[in-house]
Amino acid sequence: MRKQQGIALVMVLWVSVLIAVLLASFSLSARVEALQGRNLLDATRARYAAEAGLHRAVYEMRSSNPELRWVADGRVYPMEFEGAEIEIEIYDETGKVDLNVADPILLGALFESGGLSKPDAEALAAAVVDWRDPDDLISPNGAEEGEYRADGRSYKPRNAPFETVSELQQVLGMSFELYRELEPSMTIYSGRAQPNPAFASPEVLALIPGMSPDLVQLFVQQRQQAIGGPAPSALPLALPDGSPVVAQGGGLTYTIRSRATLPGGANAGLEATVRLGASMVARRPFRIVRWRDGEFR
Repeated sequence: MRKQQGIALVMVLWVSVLIAVLLASFSLSARVEALQGRNLLDATRARYAAEAGLHRAVYEMRSSNPELRWVADGRVYPMEFEGAEIEIEIYDETGKVDLNVADPILLGALFESGGLSKPDAEALAAAVVDWRDPDDLISPNGAEEGEYRADGRSYKPRNAPFETVSELQQVLGMSFELYRELEPSMTIYSGRAQPNPAFASPEVLALIPGMSPDLVQLFVQQRQQAIGGPAPSALPLALPDGSPVVAQGGGLTYTIRSRATLPGGANAGLEATVRLGASMVARRPFRIVRWRDGEFR
């Protein structure tokens, strides 16, 4: 009888321990699921807050008051939405290097700024021209079908304009690292042979002949005062060679970056290239031509 009582006591203790372990595991599982649900909810809130920043940017760029209209030169515009802090940057595509119309000199300067040697940058610029031109004639130091075959590529140049900026990665001589470095400075939407300095980033401004790093910094400061600043400067903007810079004349295609951060630290970002419609009362005030979620440079 005593042995049976001892065995029963041991069994009761083991069952109690097993129940405690099960309860602890269930409690931990419920806590993890609650945290996952909370994180998912915060991520969703931040994601839609960032999208609200995109719509706010489009609205502000269509303002009828030029003094209040947001400027698409990369300056940061903060806003608050449903407790989320949002930072918005807008870039006019006319301030970038257009792969379809830029001349070899500008393309070479762009690739050289990414770290290529001058000969390699010139060869890559020639390959870009050969990719987009309609013929099979090879440019000096360029690349047509024969060069792609010799390099083991299974394709040849399009011999037509670039359809996306990412298509540049297929051009002979372009590396992924170089593409990632230069991608924010390139476009296919401006239609301009030269970037518009009124909206160009410091990296693109540095490609202008005579623009030293100090002059780039000074020009950006003067531009922020002359265009859209709280106290616009009366002095006209000008390039180092004396050419005037006209703030008007931007395009209708813009890249908008919006990042939202919640009080708890959750955040989300998006980058969209949009083309504005004819008017705010139109059925489609803007059209998205490129979209990217998550991290961006």
